Amino acid sequence: MRMADLEHKLKQDFNGELRFHEPMSEHTSLKIGGPVEVMAFPEDPLSLRNILFVANEEKIPLHVFGGGTNLLVSDKGIKGLAISLKAFGSIEAVHSRSSTVQVGSEGESGEQEVTLFVGSGVPLAKLINYAQKNGYAGLEALTGIPGLMGGAIYMNAGSFGTEMMDVIISVAIMSKEGHLIILEKDKLDFSYRKSGLPGDSLILSANICLTKDDPDQIRKRGSEYLTKKKATHPLGELSAGCVFMNPEGNYAGRLIEEAGCKGMKSGDVEVSMIHANYFINKGGASCSDFIHLMKTVTEKVRKHSGVILKPEICIAGEI
Repeated sequence: MRMADLEHKLKQDFNGELRFHEPMSEHTSLKIGGPVEVMAFPEDPLSLRNILFVANEEKIPLHVFGGGTNLLVSDKGIKGLAISLKAFGSIEAVHSRSSTVQVGSEGESGEQEVTLFVGSGVPLAKLINYAQKNGYAGLEALTGIPGLMGGAIYMNAGSFGTEMMDVIISVAIMSKEGHLIILEKDKLDFSYRKSGLPGDSLILSANICLTKDDPDQIRKRGSEYLTKKKATHPLGELSAGCVFMNPEGNYAGRLIEEAGCKGMKSGDVEVSMIHANYFINKGGASCSDFIHLMKTVTEKVRKHSGVILKPEICIAGEI
């Protein structure tokens, strides 16, 4: 099918934006990546379903991404269709109730819970700010984590002992065939940096449970977490967050540092001197530079400690 014909078909019954040969470097926090053939920004679930029908009918390879903060894209780009759900940006308090909790010998104390509906395109920082302003506690430890809600759910993002799984009630997804599915938490297989969702799932929204608290106290806790994170993470640099998953009972950053890899470079990619599990784009890095450094660090860690690091970063396109 010619590109003009494809564009005509994709635009039928579709609200949103289509971009052709869009450079992925403009949509990733690493600022690395060649063009994707087609990028779609649907504005509603019906438009998303319709464009999925076209992709299936024409056998177009499908790629779903969130804020691009944990993504490394090939220098050759991506074949097929990439879908961004950043337009799914609603936050709404949908329910609140008081629960009773036991407080030692002092008896019982009431605690008010609130359920929030959060679209997958909501930036995590925006959600945390919303919660702080309205006095909803439970997300403070995630302060400073970049990206969108959908990606945070899919990767079970976490920090300082808190993970997305701790607040999830249910998740609404659309299958690649266009079917809407609501999954309760007990139907999800959450684990370290994994949600258990199929890789081709399109996360539309989630319901999360937070508790009422004093906004000033929530803000104070969030600021304390952010101060700690700034001291130990290169937040102002071009990175994709942690490159490798933490092995059980250990930390990837510690293993990389102990193997003497801090400051190591490949082209314009450098192992951070602040946090060794962050690789920094110093300005002109390529995907091949990044992959080469990953392989070099993996081998040095294996030789030093016997541990084989596994990637946490998602890699798209032909490497």
